[in-house]
Amino acid sequence: MARYINPFSDWSFKRIFGQEYSKDLLIEFLNQLLLGEQHITDVKFKDKEMLPETKDQRGIIYDVFCETDTGEHIIVEMQNRSQTYFIDRSLYYASKTIVDQGIKGKWDYHLTPVYVICFMNFDVDENTPKKFRTDVVLADKDSGEVYSNKIRFIYLVMPLFKKKEEECTTFLDCWIYNLKHMETLEKMPFEAQHKIFKRLAEIADSKTLTKEEQEKYDNSMMVMWDNYAVYKHAEEKGMKKGMEKGMEKGMKKGMEKGMEKGMEKGMEKGIAKGIEKGEKKRNKEIALNLLAYNTPIDIIAKSTGLSIEEIKNLEQYN
Repeated sequence: MARYINPFSDWSFKRIFGQEYSKDLLIEFLNQLLLGEQHITDVKFKDKEMLPETKDQRGIIYDVFCETDTGEHIIVEMQNRSQTYFIDRSLYYASKTIVDQGIKGKWDYHLTPVYVICFMNFDVDENTPKKFRTDVVLADKDSGEVYSNKIRFIYLVMPLFKKKEEECTTFLDCWIYNLKHMETLEKMPFEAQHKIFKRLAEIADSKTLTKEEQEKYDNSMMVMWDNYAVYKHAEEKGMKKGMEKGMEKGMKKGMEKGMEKGMEKGMEKGIAKGIEKGEKKRNKEIALNLLAYNTPIDIIAKSTGLSIEEIKNLEQYN
């Protein structure tokens, strides 16, 4: 068994950054991420589940949702697989948090800032920023001058962090290195320079987990690897089907021109359709397995992408 837990499973991520007993880790990480801009001394965790106002609207389940001592709202999301509209989803999360600040009756539209921080722990694709850290603000297009500080997005693409241990020169570098490599480490680096990593080692030590915690961790890892397997299978199936259709269509229109166009179009449609169909079916299978282990519905929804209503429907027929 690995010395430390994998921090990117749903349960592990919340253990490290989303619990009252470990909020010192979250505060220190946020202070390094926002170095020179903010100094947070405390955070208050808010309800991670935001229910819809009407039945036909969609609810939200955050990974971590908190408010700082100076009033900023901070959403921290961890994503383990590519999602076509993941950037749109982060926009939706921020927008919902802004809208919910509205006060019925007399209100001057004063808003407190909303930060959305996204760990993107998957291979780079067309839906992914092309560098490790991307900061998005409301700014003037020509001058780049920040127009409003009320909304901010920070995307961290973990596979694009390439630094070795000896190349980590900043406190934030040390944080990212430890999170990225944690499951393979025998000893937490940088403890001598930064005491917070001793605390991280204590929270992430797999040997300190209770039997119940170990079961929850194992279940969350199973979901994470199942999701990855579903994605890769759907991708391969979609590519194969797309190539077959593309070649068939291309040959009918003419070997040279037809194959080129047909393969391109067929692959594109086949991959998209295959991934979507395969993911949906497998996600329902995963949800049924987790229901059998009495896993909370909000965790199942977060892990599979299914809505709470879909999971409740599965539960009725289980």
